[in-house]
Amino acid sequence: MKFQKIKAGEDAGSYIVHSPVTETEILRLALQLAARRMSKGKPLTDPLQVAEHLQMLLQDYEHEVFALLMLDTRHRVIAFEEVFRGTLDNARIYPREVVKMALSHNSSAVILVHNHPSGDPTPSSEDRLITQTLKAALDLIGTRTLDHIVVGNEG
Repeated sequence: MKFQKIKAGEDAGSYIVHSPVTETEILRLALQLAARRMSKGKPLTDPLQVAEHLQMLLQDYEHEVFALLMLDTRHRVIAFEEVFRGTLDNARIYPREVVKMALSHNSSAVILVHNHPSGDPTPSSEDRLITQTLKAALDLIGTRTLDHIVVGNEG
């Protein structure tokens, strides 16, 4: 993408387009912005905005991906990492590996996130069960589970 086509506007979060851009360029830019919002040191204050950024990052995978958004004590991003990749309709998630990842980043809190390639973000009974299991495991090491967000291209 040519960066001359789009510039930051006067108001925070606004942009000015100087020439025609393609849908692909707009989507690429949106992914870059979402990734930047999840970058180290960014404070997370609006749960709806966080969910929108996570949706942008994971909604178009053709397989399930389980990721961790790891946070410090002030809910600033430490890291966003894809932890497991699965198939079209499931991903095997190992609590031991999630705990190791949280410990390796010295996370005070985490947001669990995974996608549904079907597009329907409705949590399954398995999603609810793994959330409880992971929350219990993370509680043992003093890491809070703030949320488990399921994303799809339908929401």
